[in-house]
Amino acid sequence: MDVIIASNNSHKIKEIRQILKDKFDHIYSLEESGIICDPEENGNTFYDNALIKANTVGQLTDKAVLADDTGLCVNALNGMPGVHSARYAGNHDHAANRAKLLKKLEDKQDRTAYFSTVVVLRYPDGKTVVGEGRVNGKILKKEEGTNGFGYDTLFFCDDLNKSFGTCSDEEKNSVSHRARALNDLLKKL
Repeated sequence: MDVIIASNNSHKIKEIRQILKDKFDHIYSLEESGIICDPEENGNTFYDNALIKANTVGQLTDKAVLADDTGLCVNALNGMPGVHSARYAGNHDHAANRAKLLKKLEDKQDRTAYFSTVVVLRYPDGKTVVGEGRVNGKILKKEEGTNGFGYDTLFFCDDLNKSFGTCSDEEKNSVSHRARALNDLLKKL
């Protein structure tokens, strides 16, 4: 089966391709499929946003569509930035998002957090299959490493005992929220 990843985020596309490797015949980006769209993620949950993206792109193709929504949930901030993670301090400005998060946590003792991902695979007939994944950790007081993207340099992963920013792609993909969500999805297929 061919699948189109409903994302314009090159980091996310690379990660999904690495995790799924040979699970589909072809894995296309929106750009490779000639689809130009950026669905408005205005849902209240990760599932809502993933479904919005899957359905929007699904209307533009006869192929299966894979969409995800991911966020960083910080316990001391009542789960924020959550579904607003990518736009926490502006429109996909990773450095500004990290700076805002550090500022919000300056006086907080509890720095526990988790990444959560929901993936939706939408078939051409509209049927969907959903996978979910989560990884626990905490927010560091300063950035560590240069790998990954988004909040990775601030997220200390409990499973790996180091920041995602210091991990290789293979290490991160062995335990990440996105890998767990995709593996959950694959079990259901």
